[in-house]
Amino acid sequence: MLYMREKIVAGNIYHVLSRGVDKRKIFMDEEDHFRFIHDLFEFNDIDSANNITYHFNRTSKDVARPYNGINDRKPRKLLVEILAFCLMSNHYHLLIRPLFDDGVFKFMKKLNTGYAKYFNEKYSRKGALFEGRYKLVPIIEQSHFIHIPYYIHLNPLDFVAHEWRHRQLNNPQKAIEFLENYRWSSHLDYLGKKNFPSVTSREFLLEIFGGAEKYKKEIYEWIKNLDINEINKLTLDD
Repeated sequence: MLYMREKIVAGNIYHVLSRGVDKRKIFMDEEDHFRFIHDLFEFNDIDSANNITYHFNRTSKDVARPYNGINDRKPRKLLVEILAFCLMSNHYHLLIRPLFDDGVFKFMKKLNTGYAKYFNEKYSRKGALFEGRYKLVPIIEQSHFIHIPYYIHLNPLDFVAHEWRHRQLNNPQKAIEFLENYRWSSHLDYLGKKNFPSVTSREFLLEIFGGAEKYKKEIYEWIKNLDINEINKLTLDD
């Protein structure tokens, strides 16, 4: 895990986890999930976010589409490439590649501050929403580029089959079906099903996987084998 004194380098890949303070829920309903995914897109920009004009359009399955018919949006200049993401009830995971040395810091500050402001206003609360500084670990070994996206996308199994973390799974087919119906991650987009395609930069990992069909085959094999020992130091879970 990186500490404040360690340098984050543009082009490297990092697994990031941010958790609610005292492990509290940070997503209370569907609207919160949509808002956060909108923020993943909107705050990933060197320029200031325009949260008024551009909101997530639930019917288009594309966070980049404006809801008010304005189509002259200035192209974003990304701070980071979001390679994968997953939202859980009290935390979220990101796999990101910064495009600037300070890209992670700027993006995470905008993301957590902006979402906390929305959350506190909605629920009439004050104070910190997230637990201290986000956790971050570099993905250095090439083999980890393969395993860590699978791990991130399997996190929702905590809701239905928590035993997966102990390398057990009572019903692999049920787990597969659950993940194919869980909207709040980039898993569906990697399967080739348009869910939130504007949020992630998938070309890099899809090239490594060998395409969407190969990704689907490999993650289902991963589910059956649950080979998580190799990446335990990269998972950031308590």
